[in-house]
Amino acid sequence: MKFVSKEDIEAPIAEVFAVLSEFESFERSAIRRGIEVNRMGDVAAPASGLAWDVQFSFRGKSRDIHLVLAEFEPVTGLSLSADGGGIEGDMKVELMALSPRRTRLVVSLDLTPKTLSGRLLVQSLKLAKSKLNKRFKIRVADFAKSTEERLGRMV
Repeated sequence: MKFVSKEDIEAPIAEVFAVLSEFESFERSAIRRGIEVNRMGDVAAPASGLAWDVQFSFRGKSRDIHLVLAEFEPVTGLSLSADGGGIEGDMKVELMALSPRRTRLVVSLDLTPKTLSGRLLVQSLKLAKSKLNKRFKIRVADFAKSTEERLGRMV
């Protein structure tokens, strides 16, 4: 199951990447939403084995996910791999400079079941794919808008 969203941000690519690679702010945001986050590794050196153990409740069941920073390409993007609950996931975030002051953000998420319970979960998600796709695009658009506003205040 795959989700993809593109957004253009009115900011230079290096500044957008700086916001994208502020892992501590994402951790704080997750904790505020009631998600338990345990980081393994150093955010100052993200390429060297940065990972998270994440625990949250979804559909009335506690879920444990292990997230790993799979790729970290300064300025152009990053990739995260997730494993847990019978599902593997890959999230790729790519940045492309459209002009010196405009950046395109492309976020793709691919979920693959590994077990029977994972297949059942992915199948139930497929039934609500249009709604989930819409929510995914809204979240990416919100991130792009908040990044624009944040970088606009810094100028």
